[in-house]
Amino acid sequence: MGSEHYFSASPSSAENLRRIQVTLAGRPVEVTTAGGVFSPAHIDAGTGVLLANTPAPPPGGNLLDLGCGWGPIALSIAFDSPHATVWAVDVNERALDLVRRNAEELGLPNVTAALPDDVPDDVVFRGIRSNPPIRVGKHELHGLLERWIPRLDERSDAWFVVQRNLGADSLQRWLAATFHSGYSVSRAATARGFRVLRVRRHGTPRTDAVDVV
Repeated sequence: MGSEHYFSASPSSAENLRRIQVTLAGRPVEVTTAGGVFSPAHIDAGTGVLLANTPAPPPGGNLLDLGCGWGPIALSIAFDSPHATVWAVDVNERALDLVRRNAEELGLPNVTAALPDDVPDDVVFRGIRSNPPIRVGKHELHGLLERWIPRLDERSDAWFVVQRNLGADSLQRWLAATFHSGYSVSRAATARGFRVLRVRRHGTPRTDAVDVV
C-alpha cells in the first residue's frame, strides 16, 4: 500500500477481493475482505482479544463499532444482539462497502455501515467496542475518542483494545484524566500483549459525586 493507510478515506490500492473463513460469535462463517482495509487476511490479534474479553453486548438499543474495518466486531455484535441497531463506523469507504456486503450475506439486517458524519447527532449508544486506529497519531486518536465516548448512554460501557507496546497504559491514563466526572476507566483484561480498557459512563454527575478510577 506504500504510503497509503487502512484509515485512508478512499484507498487507491487494488481492491483484491478475497473470501476468508472466520469464526464470529461462535459461528464459522465466510466473509469478504479486500486490500486497503485493516487486517484483510484474518481477524487480527487485538480484535480477537477484545471479542474474547468483553461481556455479551446489550440486547437492544444502538451499539457502535468504531473503526469497523471489514466488520468482525460489528458482525459479531449483530449476531449476539439481533434486536439492536449496530452502527459500523469507519472513514474508509471500501471497508464500509465490505461491511454492507458481509452483513447482507450473513443475514444481519441490523447492521448500518456509515461514515462518522452520517451518524445522526441524536443517536446515543448503549455500548461501544473498538480496536481503534492507534497509528493515526495521538492527536487524531484523542480527538476520535473525545467525539464518541460522550455519546455513551448513561450506565453504558465503551471497550477498547490497545497493544501494550503501542501505548495502552498511557492511553488509559489519558482516558482517566479526560473522562473523569461521571465516568470510570479501568483495565478489564490483558492478553497476548494487548490491554482491554473499559470506560463506563455512570450517569449525570452530581456535584458531590466522587469518581472511581
